[in-house]
Amino acid sequence: MTLIDPALDLDLMRKMRAGDADAFTALYRRHQGPVYRFALLRSGSPDVAADVVQEIFLGLFTDKYPFDPNRGALSSFLFGVARNLLLKRDEREHRYVAIPDQDDDDALAPVDPNPEPAAILFARRETEAVHGALRQIAPHYRDVLILYELHDLSYVEIAAVCGIDIGTVRSRLSRARARMADLLQDFRPPNAARQLEATP
Repeated sequence: MTLIDPALDLDLMRKMRAGDADAFTALYRRHQGPVYRFALLRSGSPDVAADVVQEIFLGLFTDKYPFDPNRGALSSFLFGVARNLLLKRDEREHRYVAIPDQDDDDALAPVDPNPEPAAILFARRETEAVHGALRQIAPHYRDVLILYELHDLSYVEIAAVCGIDIGTVRSRLSRARARMADLLQDFRPPNAARQLEATP
């Protein structure tokens, strides 16, 4: 489940619609990061992700994307809008953008306050391997996997975001995990690599 307080979101939405600019800023700060990460992992492009975030929040402010609290949490609504915008972009471009290297991958890699050089290299390789595998799975599987594994959305929330039933969420998540496991089967953790190097 999400950790964002829906009651606070509703209060901020009410204030924003009454013209309170600080309420809009607070909503942006609460939701921009998760929406950006979803769009980045889904599209593979930091520029696309930034454009999607900008369009979503401008649309939220102008009521181009009207939010109905009776249909779910604001966070789920924002993920749904992001997904729809990315699907439209996919249709326009007839292709999927590759996930960028190095700098953008580093931003999503786990942070160790005192990393050793080998740990830094492994974290980068691990991130690149996961992103490479994500690029190879179908977008509808990728959506479910990102929302469940990285954003902790429930099956019910994912079903609402993706416009599918809960059984389909379960099925897609299972297939996405199996495909990722298959794609990452040759990726070895550092201990396995050291053991192989030590073998005569």
